[in-house]
Amino acid sequence: MELNGKTAIVLGGIKGIGKAIGLALARRGVLLGLTYYDWEEHLDAMRNDFAATGTEHMIERVNLLETEAVPSFVNRVADRFGGIDILINNIERGGWPVVHGRYTRRQWDLEMGTTLRAKQWMFEAALPYLKQGGDGCVINFSSIAGLVGRSGPASFIFNEGYSAANRGVSLLTETWARLAAPEVRVNELMLGIFEARHANGTRGWELLSEEQRQEVIDHTLAGRVGSLDDVVRAVLFIIKDAPYMTGSVLRLDGGYVLGGDRAGPMPEGVE
Repeated sequence: MELNGKTAIVLGGIKGIGKAIGLALARRGVLLGLTYYDWEEHLDAMRNDFAATGTEHMIERVNLLETEAVPSFVNRVADRFGGIDILINNIERGGWPVVHGRYTRRQWDLEMGTTLRAKQWMFEAALPYLKQGGDGCVINFSSIAGLVGRSGPASFIFNEGYSAANRGVSLLTETWARLAAPEVRVNELMLGIFEARHANGTRGWELLSEEQRQEVIDHTLAGRVGSLDDVVRAVLFIIKDAPYMTGSVLRLDGGYVLGGDRAGPMPEGVE
Protein backbone atom coordinates (compact mmCIF):
# COMPACT_ATOMS: atom_id res chain seq x y z
CA MET A 1 0.00 0.00 0.00
CA GLU A 2 1.26 3.47 -0.92
CA LEU A 3 0.74 5.55 2.23
CA ASN A 4 0.74 9.13 1.01
CA GLY A 5 -2.83 10.44 0.86
CA LYS A 6 -4.39 7.48 2.69
CA THR A 7 -6.55 7.94 5.79
CA ALA A 8 -6.04 6.10 9.07
CA ILE A 9 -7.80 5.90 12.40
CA VAL A 10 -5.34 5.45 15.26
CA LEU A 11 -6.76 4.72 18.69
CA GLY A 12 -4.89 5.80 21.79
CA GLY A 13 -2.79 8.36 19.96
CA ILE A 14 -2.04 10.56 22.94
CA LYS A 15 1.11 8.77 24.07
CA GLY A 16 3.20 5.63 23.84
CA ILE A 17 2.63 3.13 21.06
CA GLY A 18 -0.45 4.80 19.57
CA LYS A 19 1.30 8.15 19.33
CA ALA A 20 4.46 6.62 17.83
CA ILE A 21 2.44 4.87 15.14
CA GLY A 22 0.37 7.96 14.41
CA LEU A 23 3.45 10.15 14.00
CA ALA A 24 5.13 7.60 11.73
CA LEU A 25 2.06 7.53 9.49
CA ALA A 26 1.66 11.32 9.51
CA ARG A 27 5.28 11.76 8.42
CA ARG A 28 4.47 9.57 5.43
CA GLY A 29 1.51 11.69 4.39
CA VAL A 30 -1.31 9.69 6.00
CA LEU A 31 -4.34 11.75 7.07
CA LEU A 32 -5.28 10.87 10.62
CA GLY A 33 -8.24 10.54 12.92
CA LEU A 34 -6.78 10.20 16.42
CA THR A 35 -8.52 9.37 19.68
CA TYR A 36 -7.68 9.82 23.30
CA TYR A 37 -9.73 9.63 26.49
CA ASP A 38 -7.55 10.05 29.54
CA TRP A 39 -3.90 11.06 30.11
CA GLU A 40 -4.87 14.66 29.32
CA GLU A 41 -1.61 15.93 30.77
CA HIS A 42 -0.06 14.71 27.50
CA LEU A 43 -2.60 16.47 25.26
CA ASP A 44 -0.61 19.64 24.54
CA ALA A 45 2.43 17.60 23.57
CA MET A 46 0.25 15.42 21.34
CA ARG A 47 -1.21 18.43 19.55
CA ASN A 48 2.19 20.06 19.08
CA ASP A 49 3.90 16.92 17.82
CA PHE A 50 1.23 16.12 15.25
CA ALA A 51 1.03 19.73 14.14
CA ALA A 52 4.78 19.64 13.51
CA THR A 53 4.32 16.87 10.93
CA GLY A 54 2.45 19.28 8.65
CA THR A 55 -0.07 16.54 7.79
CA GLU A 56 -3.79 17.15 8.17
CA HIS A 57 -5.31 15.36 11.15
CA MET A 58 -8.09 15.51 13.71
CA ILE A 59 -7.83 14.75 17.43
CA GLU A 60 -10.92 13.90 19.45
CA ARG A 61 -11.63 12.80 22.99
CA VAL A 62 -13.75 9.68 22.59
CA ASN A 63 -14.88 7.24 25.26
CA LEU A 64 -14.72 4.03 23.24
CA LEU A 65 -16.67 2.19 25.94
CA GLU A 66 -19.71 4.22 24.91
CA THR A 67 -20.66 2.18 21.88
CA GLU A 68 -22.88 4.90 20.44
CA ALA A 69 -19.88 7.27 20.30
CA VAL A 70 -17.86 5.00 18.02
CA PRO A 71 -19.83 5.16 14.74
CA SER A 72 -20.22 8.92 14.97
CA PHE A 73 -16.46 9.39 15.35
CA VAL A 74 -15.75 7.06 12.44
CA ASN A 75 -18.27 8.91 10.27
CA ARG A 76 -16.67 12.26 11.10
CA VAL A 77 -13.25 10.98 10.05
CA ALA A 78 -14.61 9.56 6.79
CA ASP A 79 -16.57 12.74 6.02
CA ARG A 80 -13.56 14.98 6.60
CA PHE A 81 -11.00 12.94 4.66
CA GLY A 82 -13.19 11.19 2.10
CA GLY A 83 -12.89 7.64 3.42
CA ILE A 84 -10.89 5.34 5.68
CA ASP A 85 -8.09 3.02 4.55
CA ILE A 86 -6.34 1.93 7.75
CA LEU A 87 -7.55 1.07 11.25
CA ILE A 88 -5.01 0.79 14.06
CA ASN A 89 -7.10 -0.94 16.72
CA ASN A 90 -4.84 -0.02 19.64
CA ILE A 91 -7.00 -0.09 22.75
CA GLU A 92 -6.78 -2.18 25.89
CA ARG A 93 -7.17 -1.99 29.65
CA GLY A 94 -4.13 -3.94 30.81
CA GLY A 95 -4.54 -4.24 34.56
CA TRP A 96 -1.38 -5.28 36.43
CA PRO A 97 -1.59 -7.69 39.39
CA VAL A 98 1.19 -5.69 41.07
CA VAL A 99 -0.93 -2.53 40.69
CA HIS A 100 -4.55 -3.67 40.96
CA GLY A 101 -4.29 -6.97 42.81
CA ARG A 102 -7.20 -9.33 42.19
CA TYR A 103 -9.74 -7.87 39.76
CA THR A 104 -13.11 -6.83 41.11
CA ARG A 105 -16.17 -7.49 38.98
CA ARG A 106 -16.11 -3.87 37.79
CA GLN A 107 -12.48 -4.16 36.72
CA TRP A 108 -13.15 -7.45 34.93
CA ASP A 109 -16.06 -5.92 33.02
CA LEU A 110 -13.97 -2.86 32.17
CA GLU A 111 -11.23 -5.13 30.78
CA MET A 112 -13.63 -6.97 28.51
CA GLY A 113 -15.33 -3.77 27.43
CA THR A 114 -12.06 -2.07 26.56
CA THR A 115 -9.87 -4.82 25.17
CA LEU A 116 -12.60 -6.68 23.27
CA ARG A 117 -15.88 -4.80 22.87
CA ALA A 118 -14.39 -1.45 21.86
CA LYS A 119 -12.34 -3.16 19.14
CA GLN A 120 -15.46 -4.90 17.82
CA TRP A 121 -17.56 -1.73 17.60
CA MET A 122 -14.73 0.20 15.98
CA PHE A 123 -14.18 -2.48 13.35
CA GLU A 124 -17.89 -2.73 12.52
CA ALA A 125 -18.19 1.03 12.12
CA ALA A 126 -15.09 1.33 9.96
CA LEU A 127 -15.58 -1.77 7.78
CA PRO A 128 -17.90 -0.23 5.14
CA TYR A 129 -15.40 2.58 4.52
CA LEU A 130 -12.44 0.20 4.52
CA LYS A 131 -14.15 -1.97 1.91
CA GLN A 132 -14.99 0.99 -0.31
CA GLY A 133 -11.33 1.79 -0.80
CA GLY A 134 -10.62 -1.74 -2.01
CA ASP A 135 -7.21 -1.91 -0.28
CA GLY A 136 -7.93 -1.57 3.41
CA CYS A 137 -5.81 -2.67 6.34
CA VAL A 138 -6.74 -3.39 9.96
CA ILE A 139 -4.20 -4.10 12.68
CA ASN A 140 -5.51 -5.44 15.98
CA PHE A 141 -3.18 -5.04 18.93
CA SER A 142 -2.98 -7.82 21.48
CA SER A 143 -0.58 -9.19 24.07
CA ILE A 144 1.32 -12.43 24.65
CA ALA A 145 -0.69 -12.51 27.87
CA GLY A 146 -3.21 -14.43 25.75
CA LEU A 147 -0.61 -17.20 25.44
CA VAL A 148 1.35 -17.20 28.69
CA GLY A 149 -1.27 -15.95 31.14
CA ARG A 150 -0.24 -15.32 34.72
CA SER A 151 2.83 -17.53 34.71
CA GLY A 152 6.59 -17.22 35.07
CA PRO A 153 8.26 -13.81 35.33
CA ALA A 154 5.15 -12.15 33.88
CA SER A 155 3.02 -13.24 36.85
CA PHE A 156 3.19 -9.72 38.28
CA ILE A 157 2.40 -8.13 34.88
CA PHE A 158 -0.51 -10.12 33.40
CA ASN A 159 -3.69 -11.11 35.21
CA GLU A 160 -6.41 -13.56 34.24
CA GLY A 161 -8.86 -10.95 32.95
CA TYR A 162 -6.30 -9.30 30.71
CA SER A 163 -5.02 -12.67 29.50
CA ALA A 164 -8.49 -13.97 28.69
CA ALA A 165 -9.42 -10.82 26.80
CA ASN A 166 -6.26 -10.98 24.72
CA ARG A 167 -6.84 -14.60 23.78
CA GLY A 168 -10.21 -13.44 22.48
CA VAL A 169 -8.60 -10.84 20.21
CA SER A 170 -7.16 -13.59 18.01
CA LEU A 171 -10.63 -15.00 17.42
CA LEU A 172 -11.81 -11.56 16.35
CA THR A 173 -8.86 -11.23 13.99
CA GLU A 174 -9.64 -14.51 12.24
CA THR A 175 -13.36 -13.79 11.97
CA TRP A 176 -12.84 -10.25 10.70
CA ALA A 177 -10.34 -11.42 8.07
CA ARG A 178 -13.08 -13.64 6.65
CA LEU A 179 -15.70 -10.90 6.81
CA ALA A 180 -13.48 -8.25 5.24
CA ALA A 181 -11.85 -10.22 2.43
CA PRO A 182 -10.82 -9.60 -0.24
CA GLU A 183 -10.95 -5.80 -0.03
CA VAL A 184 -9.49 -5.53 3.47
CA ARG A 185 -6.63 -7.32 5.20
CA VAL A 186 -7.00 -7.93 8.94
CA ASN A 187 -3.95 -8.93 10.96
CA GLU A 188 -2.89 -8.92 14.58
CA LEU A 189 0.25 -7.64 16.24
CA MET A 190 0.79 -9.58 19.46
CA LEU A 191 3.20 -7.68 21.66
CA GLY A 192 5.49 -8.84 24.40
CA ILE A 193 6.98 -6.61 27.07
CA PHE A 194 7.35 -3.11 25.60
CA GLU A 195 8.29 0.30 26.85
CA ALA A 196 5.27 2.50 27.57
CA ARG A 197 3.10 -0.62 27.66
CA HIS A 198 4.39 -3.14 30.20
CA ALA A 199 7.98 -2.04 30.80
CA ASN A 200 9.83 1.24 31.40
CA GLY A 201 7.60 4.26 31.38
CA THR A 202 4.77 2.50 33.21
CA ARG A 203 3.69 2.59 36.84
CA GLY A 204 3.63 -1.19 37.12
CA TRP A 205 7.20 -1.65 35.90
CA GLU A 206 8.43 0.77 38.55
CA LEU A 207 6.60 -1.21 41.25
CA LEU A 208 8.53 -4.36 40.37
CA SER A 209 11.78 -5.00 42.15
CA GLU A 210 15.02 -4.81 40.18
CA GLU A 211 15.27 -8.59 40.45
CA GLN A 212 11.74 -9.07 39.06
CA ARG A 213 12.45 -6.75 36.12
CA GLN A 214 15.66 -8.60 35.36
CA GLU A 215 13.83 -11.94 35.42
CA VAL A 216 11.53 -10.67 32.67
CA ILE A 217 14.49 -9.56 30.57
CA ASP A 218 16.40 -12.80 31.17
CA HIS A 219 13.32 -14.75 30.02
CA THR A 220 13.37 -12.81 26.72
CA LEU A 221 15.73 -14.25 24.10
CA ALA A 222 16.50 -10.78 22.73
CA GLY A 223 17.75 -9.78 26.18
CA ARG A 224 15.79 -6.53 26.32
CA VAL A 225 12.30 -5.06 26.33
CA GLY A 226 10.74 -3.86 23.10
CA SER A 227 10.99 -0.28 21.89
CA LEU A 228 8.47 1.99 20.20
CA ASP A 229 10.57 1.81 17.05
CA ASP A 230 10.20 -2.00 17.04
CA VAL A 231 6.42 -1.60 16.96
CA VAL A 232 6.44 1.11 14.30
CA ARG A 233 8.61 -0.99 11.99
CA ALA A 234 6.26 -3.97 12.33
CA VAL A 235 3.18 -1.82 11.68
CA LEU A 236 4.70 -0.30 8.56
CA PHE A 237 5.64 -3.76 7.31
CA ILE A 238 2.08 -5.05 7.69
CA ILE A 239 0.56 -2.01 6.01
CA LYS A 240 3.08 -1.45 3.20
CA ASP A 241 4.83 -4.73 2.47
CA ALA A 242 2.51 -7.62 3.30
CA PRO A 243 -0.30 -7.52 0.71
CA TYR A 244 -0.80 -11.30 0.84
CA MET A 245 -1.06 -11.54 4.64
CA THR A 246 -4.46 -11.58 6.30
CA GLY A 247 -5.90 -13.37 9.29
CA SER A 248 -2.39 -13.73 10.70
CA VAL A 249 -0.92 -13.09 14.14
CA LEU A 250 2.56 -11.57 14.10
CA ARG A 251 4.14 -12.17 17.50
CA LEU A 252 6.56 -9.41 18.38
CA ASP A 253 7.95 -10.39 21.76
CA GLY A 254 11.73 -10.73 21.48
CA GLY A 255 11.33 -14.44 22.07
CA TYR A 256 9.62 -14.14 25.45
CA VAL A 257 7.12 -16.91 24.70
CA LEU A 258 9.97 -19.31 23.89
CA GLY A 259 11.57 -18.51 27.23
CA GLY A 260 15.09 -17.71 28.21
CA ASP A 261 16.47 -21.23 27.78
CA ARG A 262 19.09 -21.45 25.05
CA ALA A 263 19.71 -24.46 22.84
CA GLY A 264 22.79 -26.38 23.93
CA PRO A 265 25.61 -27.40 21.60
CA MET A 266 25.13 -30.51 19.48
CA PRO A 267 26.69 -33.56 21.15
CA GLU A 268 29.35 -35.47 19.21
CA GLY A 269 27.31 -38.68 19.35
CA VAL A 270 28.61 -42.20 19.88
CA GLU A 271 29.05 -43.41 16.27
